[in-house]
Amino acid sequence: MTELSDTQIDALIQLGRELQQRDYKFVTITPASHERVLARASRAATGLRDVFGWNLPFEPGLVSASVLACLERAQLLEPHADKLRSTVRFSTLGPRLIAHSGFPTHDEHAVFFGPDTYRFAAFIARAARAARNIVDLGCGTGAGGLLLSEQKPQRLVLSDTNLRALSFARVNAALAGVEVELIHSDILQSVNGELDLIVANPPYMRDQAGRTYRDGGGSYGEELSVRIVREALPRLAASGSLLLYTGAPIVAGIDKFYESVEPILAQHKRIAQVEYEELDVDVFGEELSTPDYAEVERIAAVALTVRLM
Repeated sequence: MTELSDTQIDALIQLGRELQQRDYKFVTITPASHERVLARASRAATGLRDVFGWNLPFEPGLVSASVLACLERAQLLEPHADKLRSTVRFSTLGPRLIAHSGFPTHDEHAVFFGPDTYRFAAFIARAARAARNIVDLGCGTGAGGLLLSEQKPQRLVLSDTNLRALSFARVNAALAGVEVELIHSDILQSVNGELDLIVANPPYMRDQAGRTYRDGGGSYGEELSVRIVREALPRLAASGSLLLYTGAPIVAGIDKFYESVEPILAQHKRIAQVEYEELDVDVFGEELSTPDYAEVERIAAVALTVRLM
């Protein structure tokens, strides 16, 4: 079962509040960069950033008894030789503390947070208009929706197919002091009503391991993002918006994601405005050496904004 129990969730909330009181801060980098930093030299954990940011093995006496007790109750502590290791990570996004899966994220149901999250947050903070009913679709940690809680919407939905993600989103909402509606759903199938704003940062890679947070399906990982455009637009109320952050595989100079969504946009009768931009021209370059991306010349991080009449 990937869902955390109430006891585990309560322990994580207590742990997060203690880290907040200690002014804990950590910016999460890509897994490849994380590995490079750890490979520079073996070093012992000396503080909370090493324990909960870098996920280094640590001596039990390094952390307080209350922190250790929370990790034990959350069942997110594992032995590592003669030391211990946290299997939960805490990162910061502005003033917000975000709990997510520990490094490395090899588990099928891992809940990921990283540079894509920071780019996604910057995009929706810039592009989102005030809305009454907001859905963070495929919410993961819930970071995007929690950012938009500053708009004081009437309804804020965090939706995901991954029960572990919804557990972490519940923790993060509690740490932010935000009331949310958590819904287990494939796209918007279990989310009722018309919506004013839908934001999404879905998986957009081909992943041989089939990890939920990473594998978007299709030829190059674009399938889920295309589905979101197709299924989200009919659910938007008048003057509603879809803000989608995703990856675009470029093959022979052609953006294969936009090539797939352009006919969908062309057929929709209520569109008032479409904006599309590359936020980063080259992400996950290491994937280009794998068989799945043998014909791809680059993967771009892109932002699609669709506003309806």
